[in-house]
Amino acid sequence: MPKSLKLSLLAVSAVLLLTMFLGANTHRVRAAGEPQEGAYRQMLVYSEVLRHIQGDYVTDPNMGKVTDAALRGLVEGLDSDSSYLTPEEYKAYKTHSNGHAQVGLNEANLNDGDVIEQINDRKTNEISLASVKLLLEGQSGTPVTLSVIHPRHPAPEKLTLTRTDVPVLPAGEVFYESGSILYLKPIIIDRDHVQQVESKLKNMSRTNSKKILLDLRDVSNGDDAEALRLANLFLKTGTIATLEGQKVAKQTFSAEPGKSVNSNAPMVTLVNHGTAGPAEIVAGALLDSKRSELVGEKTFGEGAQLRTFELPDGAAIILSVAKYATPSGKRLEDEGVTPSVAVASAQEVAMAVDEDDDEGEADGAPSTQTVNSAKPAVPLAKPVAKVDTQLDKGLELLKAKAA
Repeated sequence: MPKSLKLSLLAVSAVLLLTMFLGANTHRVRAAGEPQEGAYRQMLVYSEVLRHIQGDYVTDPNMGKVTDAALRGLVEGLDSDSSYLTPEEYKAYKTHSNGHAQVGLNEANLNDGDVIEQINDRKTNEISLASVKLLLEGQSGTPVTLSVIHPRHPAPEKLTLTRTDVPVLPAGEVFYESGSILYLKPIIIDRDHVQQVESKLKNMSRTNSKKILLDLRDVSNGDDAEALRLANLFLKTGTIATLEGQKVAKQTFSAEPGKSVNSNAPMVTLVNHGTAGPAEIVAGALLDSKRSELVGEKTFGEGAQLRTFELPDGAAIILSVAKYATPSGKRLEDEGVTPSVAVASAQEVAMAVDEDDDEGEADGAPSTQTVNSAKPAVPLAKPVAKVDTQLDKGLELLKAKAA
């Protein structure tokens, strides 16, 4: 196709985009009292960028890929849940089964700060967020290869993992301090696990337990409605969360006294960077109501109601149309939940020590990790810490509380 014709088509496309943009946003622009010239100006800038890419880039670009990348950046720049799916990706997304096995990322020793650069032959910066999950999941027993970049180690590491069916464990229960402290760990916040937690709370009088330690660390899956029910077990009154969006009327979820099981026992809740989604609804409600101290690290930041919009070419966008907020009004998706007592995990402490070691070596200090008086090409693994600093702090706080 001649470049002049491509440029003409590009100009037409820009006009069509401009028309669609203004048609979809005129009522919003007028309602906000902003001049329509602002919208025209933004679309003209977009048209100018496209013109330069098409006419001045070092090679003749694939405009389909350029457009896909632009749309992906447009949507996925909003938050961690919104995604743009190409027609091929959306087709795979629709046919995807929830029964697929998962990759054991924890078993692969992937930690906070690690970046998955590539999954099999797909660069993660070239695919949608939703597609990343699809690529990680698959039939049990099948392999998946990851290219991972670790902090302070720029060379990517190749990992080949085998997908496996991960058993859903029941809610964990442990007794500390001669049984006076009941430790609860809901692996998933779904109907069965919340029911298990409720049963254990009702049995506290039989086990002579007086205090509660709720562990929400690395709890990221579940159902929002069940999260509200779990929070209600510990709260007799007050707001648990709110949900609101541009076109979603504000909903306020309040605790019902009849659904509370134990709203008076001294309580501490553990959270970390892996606490996400439904677990954050629970953590935010317990913190804002002052029902429980939160110990650990800032949570992931996820809590939105999603909606899929199909596009004329077979593509689709997944948008957050409403977001959950804590009783004090902090949006979980935007801010996460900051614990009242900050305690780094043993892993974070080890990483900090690693940084200090690297800085010391850079300053000329001798390395403490040597093999035949030479630093190894691959850093030696530090011994895995057997201590749980966050759990220890939670128990310490509970011991100091009067039953």
